[in-house]
Amino acid sequence: MNKPLLALACSLLAPLPAAAQDFPNHPIRMIVPFAAGSTPDVFARIVSEKASQGLKQPIVIENRAGAGGNVGTDAVAKAAPDGYTIGASITGPLVNNTVLYKKMPYNPFTDLAPITFGVHQPNVIAVSPALGVNSMPELFALLKKNPGKYNYASIGAGSLSHLSMELIKALTGTYVVHIPYTSSPAAVTSVIAGDTQIASLAPLAVMPHVPTGRLKVLAISTPQRSPLLPNIPTFKETGVLDVVASAWIGLVAPAKTPPAIIERLNREFVAAMKDPAVVEKLRAQYMDPNPGTPAEFAAYMQEELKRWTPVIKRSGASVD
Repeated sequence: MNKPLLALACSLLAPLPAAAQDFPNHPIRMIVPFAAGSTPDVFARIVSEKASQGLKQPIVIENRAGAGGNVGTDAVAKAAPDGYTIGASITGPLVNNTVLYKKMPYNPFTDLAPITFGVHQPNVIAVSPALGVNSMPELFALLKKNPGKYNYASIGAGSLSHLSMELIKALTGTYVVHIPYTSSPAAVTSVIAGDTQIASLAPLAVMPHVPTGRLKVLAISTPQRSPLLPNIPTFKETGVLDVVASAWIGLVAPAKTPPAIIERLNREFVAAMKDPAVVEKLRAQYMDPNPGTPAEFAAYMQEELKRWTPVIKRSGASVD
């Protein structure tokens, strides 16, 4: 056997580092960069409960909101790369904030290691009943007559709730003022209270308020009608727009986390998201699990960067 092949064979047969061999031997911290009750927080708690059984260690959720998710995600990027600090984050701090923010405290593509994709979520357009509109065409007609009069709530710059509305504004020639909040519950509360009038948010945050009459839902961002919300028309069906977008959530670790630890975390979280009871819990929250390999998640992040960079630049949205 030649020397390069011999070296490769030896490396493959070499024992794992001690830190990886006995991982995990104490509780794991999962940082969620949004407030308790937000959709990433709900996702994290559902999947962590099951994954902790396979890991045989508790997973402790820590909420660190701020700067459109950058604060908590930066804490993950700067944590010790030993597998004991991981994060559940979303498109803003993992992709879009790199375009929106002039200066980022971390680079999600080099300072974080993908563990697995988590879930897709559609966004729904929710409005205050006080607007007196019952469809997307009626909403756009109202906004065109009153440029700058109304506000829309988001869960922060770079989130799908922000960018989907900016895309809608660009496509319809309307102007609505952006008011960012730190979580989906806070954004929903602002619409109900009348501080804002419109929001593009995950169904989990919105749908409980529809039967009570505090919110109306006009459209959903799926390509076809969602089987979980079959009575809500897609943007395309409204005859005004063709907007498809996912408010996805994924799991990440610090970049230099050993591959063996990433593989263990991936295995347990993928198994958790494929467990029938967990799938049922996630779908009850309007979340569609789609776990996979770290490489698949990394490739998807790049796809999202290509998808949303032109939208961000066209909208002129930026954060100093």
